[in-house]
Amino acid sequence: MSSAEEILNEIETIQKEALRAIEGAGSKEELEKLRVSYLGRKARLTFILRSLKDLSPEDRRLVGSRANEVKAKLEELLRSKEEELSKKHAREVIDFSLPGKKFPRGREHPLQKLIEEISYFFVGLGYEVVSGPEAELDYYNFTALNIPPYHPARSMHDTFYLTPETLFELDLSEAELREATRNIALLRTHTSPVQIRTMLRKKPPVFIIAPGKCYRKDIPDATHSPVFHQIEGLAVAEGITFADLKGTLESFLKYLFGDETKVQFRASYFPFTEPSAEVDVSCIICGGRGCRVCKDSGWLEVLGAGMVHPAVLEEVGYDSEKYTGFAFGMGVERLAMLKYRIPDIRLFLENNIQFLEQF
Repeated sequence: MSSAEEILNEIETIQKEALRAIEGAGSKEELEKLRVSYLGRKARLTFILRSLKDLSPEDRRLVGSRANEVKAKLEELLRSKEEELSKKHAREVIDFSLPGKKFPRGREHPLQKLIEEISYFFVGLGYEVVSGPEAELDYYNFTALNIPPYHPARSMHDTFYLTPETLFELDLSEAELREATRNIALLRTHTSPVQIRTMLRKKPPVFIIAPGKCYRKDIPDATHSPVFHQIEGLAVAEGITFADLKGTLESFLKYLFGDETKVQFRASYFPFTEPSAEVDVSCIICGGRGCRVCKDSGWLEVLGAGMVHPAVLEEVGYDSEKYTGFAFGMGVERLAMLKYRIPDIRLFLENNIQFLEQF
């Protein structure tokens, strides 16, 4: 991998070249070729963004921020140029006396739109976006996260098991049952297993977010779904404190909901963090004055967080005396319902064109 300075120079070269090419495009076909060339999956700028994980955290923030700025600028210029070419073509070939036709146009799904918006914020801070399997092992989903067999916290998750969990009914010792959980398959109930898999393959410092689907035996209603999206966040290094967690999440929530948003932390309990907290924002409907949505409290719960439990660090081979970290998890549907004022979670899954066209 080249140095950060070399990559930044390359980004500037890409931008200058792309700007000249896009400005000189004379047709939509030519413009589409340029879009693929500069923003497609095999484009150099895309490769740079995918290779951020190979840089140091400081260089990752610098390069990631600049690369995303250039990407956004090129996307805006492509849209502007496309509109310019459309108007030019319309003046040349359209008979304005004919009735117009409205052609349906696809839109980005609101959940994917929000995931990318959240990822953009954390990549700018130097975080890496990672993923993991949706079909998981009990060990990664529970045991390694300080939720061993028979732990009461397992009742918080109504799990879809892919293999019979009859091992829990056998007369096994704690150690035997702990080892046996490595062979019990399930659909992950949260994206937290990704932090275990990441820490097992990577030494500190670790700064990641893990967006993805999760599954629980919830009965579908306006606020529950058996399939939902979550974003897990993890930061592990020397000297990380709860103040770092607080500052990171306050900045993120103000970015997402606006600078006027207030944030509060309430003591809570999660097996994999200690201390743990629920995080609330001032109600975006009433501005904190109290309404039906916030049940007159003025606050809305948006995510859970805490300092990584030493037992979790030791489980993956980290020295809990040397390293500390924080983790947080947020439901994407929950945030989207608040941000876009959506009353029913089922709307995200129904593929209703009228609903999706609003985004």
